Amino acid sequence: MSKKRRLHSPDLKAKVGLEALKGIEPVHAIAAKFQVHPVQVSQWKKEAAERLPEVFARKGVKDAQEAKDREKELFEEIGRLKMELEWLKKKLANSSVEERRRMIEPEHPALPIVRQCELAWVPKTGRGGMLVHGCSRRGS
Repeated sequence: MSKKRRLHSPDLKAKVGLEALKGIEPVHAIAAKFQVHPVQVSQWKKEAAERLPEVFARKGVKDAQEAKDREKELFEEIGRLKMELEWLKKKLANSSVEERRRMIEPEHPALPIVRQCELAWVPKTGRGGMLVHGCSRRGS
């Protein structure tokens, strides 16, 4: 009857592989120290050497948690902005074109006039194709 297979923890494998990578003791001494077969030590050493760059490629669990937290914040902000947009749409629907036209800020640093016109439901042109309060088809 054969022996029952021993299962080794990832921590033990890492310790043995690191010991072998250091090269201070010979493989057979490390095997005797941790009570494993020398071939197993060589395999874990090889695997540790091959996968070591992954440790530095990924920033680890901390960065993953930060990314999840940031994603959660962004989804919350998206939800809030959607709710605010719906509220604004309801309010704008009850206002006149003149009131909405007065909302346009031609000097706004980040929001082009054309986009402001679209958001405030201000027609780009009035009767006869004349520009309305700086709203044009190409933007300004």
